[in-house]
Amino acid sequence: MANIVSIVGRPNVGKSTLFNRLIEERKAIMDNQSGVTRDRHYGYAEWNGQHFTVIDTGGYVVGSDDIFEGAIRDQVQLAIEESTVVLFMVDCMSGLTELDKEFANVLRRYKKPVFLVANKAESIERYQSSGEFYELGMGELIYPISSQTGYGTGDLLDEVVKYFDTPGVENPEEGIPRIAIVGRPNVGKSSFLNVLTGTERSIVTNIAGTTRDAIHTPYKAFGREYILIDTAGMRRKAKVKEDIEFYSTIRSVKAVEESDVCIMMLDAENGLEGQDMTLIGQADKAKKGIVIMVNKWDLIEKDSKTADQLKKEMLERLAPMNYMPIIFASVLEKQRIFQVMEKAMEVYENKSRKITTSKLNDVMQEEIKKYPPPAQRGRHINIKYMIQLPTPSPTFVFFCNYPKLIKEPYMRYLENRMREHFDFTGVPITLFFREK
Repeated sequence: MANIVSIVGRPNVGKSTLFNRLIEERKAIMDNQSGVTRDRHYGYAEWNGQHFTVIDTGGYVVGSDDIFEGAIRDQVQLAIEESTVVLFMVDCMSGLTELDKEFANVLRRYKKPVFLVANKAESIERYQSSGEFYELGMGELIYPISSQTGYGTGDLLDEVVKYFDTPGVENPEEGIPRIAIVGRPNVGKSSFLNVLTGTERSIVTNIAGTTRDAIHTPYKAFGREYILIDTAGMRRKAKVKEDIEFYSTIRSVKAVEESDVCIMMLDAENGLEGQDMTLIGQADKAKKGIVIMVNKWDLIEKDSKTADQLKKEMLERLAPMNYMPIIFASVLEKQRIFQVMEKAMEVYENKSRKITTSKLNDVMQEEIKKYPPPAQRGRHINIKYMIQLPTPSPTFVFFCNYPKLIKEPYMRYLENRMREHFDFTGVPITLFFREK
């Protein structure tokens, strides 16, 4: 990516608020509690015809032994390394702190253009107090702004875009398939992403709820580009008590809605639980492709029949949503993880498949002849022809004389025959019946 602007600084200075303002979207979770942002968070912005990528980062704290703060420091350093320009944000309200001074020393190691941004300059007094940050020695200019109201951000961006060599791309993710990694807390979603990308893209700990935002990551495999989306673990509503977790869940639901395929990750030790069924149901309702990945398979005592038996039991529980592939894998042992991705890509192709009207009718009319729709109240149902609609997921219209008399079992018969002939594995199919 070209034209990358990272927003860095100590905790709670308003980085996520500025990030949301620049990308003109409430994408990053904001809260008065420090440490809300943990992973690197990417968005896209435009100023004076220049398109650029913005990275929101967690608050940088030096000398802490906290497990999250150590991982956040690593994420911040990675963001700085890939940046074209760095926005070093400080806080006019609380003034210059030792953490600001320590972080300024960190920034000096990098040969990057740094803009010192004094946030929360909503009043004349705070604006004037921004002069104390000259002590940091980060250049001749300080940019007092208010990320909350937008004051001063225009002047800042006027100078930032001067460092861009190209106009940039409006939306680098446009047209690229999106694969969301979804599941309950602590099933291994972030570890899976990190192994696939070969980097510490997401912070991983044994603490449930480590990931908060939906993290978008470009990924290239099998000759094609994809966007992987690591999501926060989703629990039942009754267990969601903190505001931060509530907004994390909302972001995860949105990530599912924006994705093309969902990798539903389960914990092999717990099996298919009620919340897993709910998540799969949400993806099915949203007409997304689905691959079920049973992680931590290395922890299970098994023989040659265990996987087949468990798969059979899971599909029986999922019925009628039993059209998705199930793969038993281990992120820790790197067992079958690339097979999961290969299957997700196959499901994406299945979801995009278009069947010509002639082929659709030739195949399905033969199936209808073998098993015609049962007569209802003495009326014989005649399905005359069918077409596929130009929708994001496979949707078909069957034209017949009595559409309201076709019952659910016969709809299932038609759906199963279509899956058998046209390979819609992992993809929900929608059938409509219209009078003709």
